[in-house]
Amino acid sequence: MLGGVTLPARAARSTLPTPPVTPRIPLVRTQVGRTRIDPYAWLKYVPASGERSIGTLPAPVREHLLAENVYAKAVLERVAADEAAFYATMQARAPVGDAEPGLSRNGWTYGKAYPDGSHARYSRHRVGASEVQLLLDEAARAAGQAYYRTTGQQVSPDGKSYAWAEDVGGNDRHRICVRDIAGGTVRVLVDSDAYGYGGLVFSPSSDWLFWIWRDARNRPTRVYRTPVAGGPGTLVYEESDPAIFMQIERTAADGFVAITLSGPDTSEVRLIPAAGETRAPAVVWPRAKGRRYSIEEWNGGLVALVEDASALDGRIARVDRQNFAEQGDLVQHRAGTQILQIASFRGALVRLERRDVLPRMVLTLPGGTERQVAIAGDAYALTVPLGQDHRGATCRAMIETPASPPHWIDVDLASGRSTVIATQRIAGFDPARFNVRRLFATASDGERVPITLLTRKGTVADGTGPLLLYGYGAYGVSSEALFDVAPTVLVERGWSYAIAHVRGGSEKGRRWFLDGRLHAKHNSFGDFIACARHLIAERYAARDKLVSYGLSAGGLLVSASMNAAPDLWAGVIGSVPFVDMLNTMSDAEHPLVPLFRPDWGDPLSSAADYDYMASISPYENVRRVAYPPLLTTAGLKDDRVGYWEPAKLVAEVRARSTAARPTLLLTDMAAGHQASGGREAENRKMARFYAFAQGCIEGTFA
Repeated sequence: MLGGVTLPARAARSTLPTPPVTPRIPLVRTQVGRTRIDPYAWLKYVPASGERSIGTLPAPVREHLLAENVYAKAVLERVAADEAAFYATMQARAPVGDAEPGLSRNGWTYGKAYPDGSHARYSRHRVGASEVQLLLDEAARAAGQAYYRTTGQQVSPDGKSYAWAEDVGGNDRHRICVRDIAGGTVRVLVDSDAYGYGGLVFSPSSDWLFWIWRDARNRPTRVYRTPVAGGPGTLVYEESDPAIFMQIERTAADGFVAITLSGPDTSEVRLIPAAGETRAPAVVWPRAKGRRYSIEEWNGGLVALVEDASALDGRIARVDRQNFAEQGDLVQHRAGTQILQIASFRGALVRLERRDVLPRMVLTLPGGTERQVAIAGDAYALTVPLGQDHRGATCRAMIETPASPPHWIDVDLASGRSTVIATQRIAGFDPARFNVRRLFATASDGERVPITLLTRKGTVADGTGPLLLYGYGAYGVSSEALFDVAPTVLVERGWSYAIAHVRGGSEKGRRWFLDGRLHAKHNSFGDFIACARHLIAERYAARDKLVSYGLSAGGLLVSASMNAAPDLWAGVIGSVPFVDMLNTMSDAEHPLVPLFRPDWGDPLSSAADYDYMASISPYENVRRVAYPPLLTTAGLKDDRVGYWEPAKLVAEVRARSTAARPTLLLTDMAAGHQASGGREAENRKMARFYAFAQGCIEGTFA
């Protein structure tokens, strides 16, 4: 039984199908005085114009990807019963009631629910009233679409319009829709090429929608202002530096529209005042290498969250509202305490910060008094939702752990006292059946690497059980101790689940990030391997039952760790994995390469960067050894991590491995970097991954 689902009897094993043979067509590449041979470069296809699709692929590439899919599905048929059982249990573990308690703003409460168990339905009702107004029904708009995902959902300041961005092609190029709430009509305000992730916002007057346009290389490069009532858009700002990323938002008190231009080591904010929404944006501080900042308004003025050489983990500066001059620090820098986020309210400035891996919430009152909000636990995630009412007397926060679904608290801004207002219930799920603990592994250089471990209550650490180890470790993005139904289903099957908080993330502050980037990137891989060995040594995992899983840049982590220690893993899973880093970072036309050179290096101009990247890139470092079973996935329309990256790695591992274990590539022909939205698509993906992992530890693929 798996969570109430009866597992079918195992079918008798048969010989594994024969994998496709990937032709080797050597391409000689020379740069910075270095020469390498890329035997699978032919797999890469970028159309000169238009969208990449199965129909536009060159015939050899199309036939190869289809053959890989046929082979992968044939191999995975061996674990089809496990996949079905995992999926059924995940689907049954649906949220009960609304997805989260509604946030109130201007007399309305805004909520979100999942009536079909998969797609969100956004609505609102008057505070104290029962009549509900529909804002967005994702299920209705997804009907008939092969791919559908939304982002950027928001109400206008006057409460009359509701906007969102939707992707119906799988390529992260959005259209923007606006609903007239009273009339119920939906108009497509921007029909294509919009950037949805932090890329649209209503003006303070509600008359305009500011939005970001993506160029032909999928880079967000322009800001437009379009009348909400309809009509042509006006260019507001255009960025010429391909190493700069942009986002747009409205400040909390509706005083400004803020355009934030940023790279890994620099940023610049341009403000458009509410009193002059058609003015050109004004620069707060010009971009400078080594300084990153963001702007918010509070207590009648402006505040800036600043990171630079003298404030590595951040400080909060007061800024003059008119001339943008600094006026001293509201919160000084404290080494090792990283400020993650600020949220502005009339009664307090709320900051989310992290110390010793754990996040915490601190209030600064207008008079300067500070209050820390009491939160218990040694492994949890803390979130302060965006878009809260600046005039409200409380701040909403969400707390969760890998064993406990979210519960929401309202923090009184005057006293700092918190009240639990709701706890998410999950059908068929009991948090009391699980344990979460924080462990620390010791890396080769003595660093203590945090691990978050999820187990069944009562599990004995006897060194016999399987464990799935997840990691990311890039761009300063921390792997938070979030609740997710999928790992709990795996753990109920007898597994343990662990998150390795390796360097490259920011779990221990900005230094933790810097110690896992550029020529220190090997620390990420060493940390991940140290976590795996620690879990084995402490008998949380059997030596031959450890499976690794990474997503995107986490795919680099698990693949490089696989190359370094192939005998450590019973299986490896890479979802849209970044594994051809030397070739990708040598592609100046790639939409993200100029932006992320400060994180990875520039092998086009630096021999030192080239040599280091060549020493760690997974594709470049496949060896003649016995590799574990490997499952990779790709999205054909992915402009972040091209499908050819996992395709090339799979081909090279298959050609060099001395073990006859399956190396699989599954390409979603309708998707990009993300699968279609909704719980169903996510559950199908994770059920397949977990079934593969189960097969790895049971010897199904031997």
